[in-house]
Amino acid sequence: MLSLRLAYSPDADDAFMFRAAIEGLIDTEGLRFQPVTADTQNLNDMADRGDVDISAVSVAAYPFLADRFLLFAHGGSVGRGYGPVIVAREPFPADELRTKTIATPGARTTAHLITRLIAPEARFTVVPITPYEAIFNAVGSGSVDAGIIIHEGRLTYQRHGLQRIVDLGEWWGRQTGLPLPLGANVIRRSLGEEVVKRASRVMQRSIRWALDHRDEMIRFLISHIHRPDEVATPELLDRYLAMYANEETHAYSEDSMRAIQTVLDRALEIGAIERRVIAEFA
Repeated sequence: MLSLRLAYSPDADDAFMFRAAIEGLIDTEGLRFQPVTADTQNLNDMADRGDVDISAVSVAAYPFLADRFLLFAHGGSVGRGYGPVIVAREPFPADELRTKTIATPGARTTAHLITRLIAPEARFTVVPITPYEAIFNAVGSGSVDAGIIIHEGRLTYQRHGLQRIVDLGEWWGRQTGLPLPLGANVIRRSLGEEVVKRASRVMQRSIRWALDHRDEMIRFLISHIHRPDEVATPELLDRYLAMYANEETHAYSEDSMRAIQTVLDRALEIGAIERRVIAEFA
């Protein structure tokens, strides 16, 4: 058995994708996976350090990894007309974001990059998404003017008395006519072509298993994934998985692949990266 280090976030869509592969519920073609969980920014950093073989990462982080990692053509989190949201205690026009201090989940997250496109003059402070309540507390306490809400929090922010300023997926769609690709799965190039292809098949098979056993996966997520009570309900998980763990996750559409390249190109335009990076898929 070849053992591979597999890193992903504790959020529902990642656990949904990888469970079958980790637990051997499918044919893993002689591969074994050592799971490591971390928040989104730490996943990006772990991949950058070379600490993992396969990882969920932010699309916006891929330029910093492209020399060492390939993208899978599946496993992504793609929003069609929706995405992370920027919230505040009181509503204000989106164009005022440029004067605000905004809590971000990390400088290399896709949500951060899109927010920079919207409000290039804004000030940012990092508030990791773990613990779950941290971003809501930061906005609610007034220590920041607004916050970028990712993962399941985009469905629960109203319960914390917060107001939506802008939905990043809606804004991106108006600007580009494309869906917003947020997260992607990558694999280390040095594993070699044969292992990369084998791992790609297994990962896609794992996603297919989860989609075909969706009700079972929701029960699993509620009982095994530690999340606040407001998140760990069948109704909310059903909504969240419909958004980010679906057929698009099983295989990127052509416009989603084009959207990934567009994200990378926009990063170059605003100086977030120094050279153009081409999205390469395993």
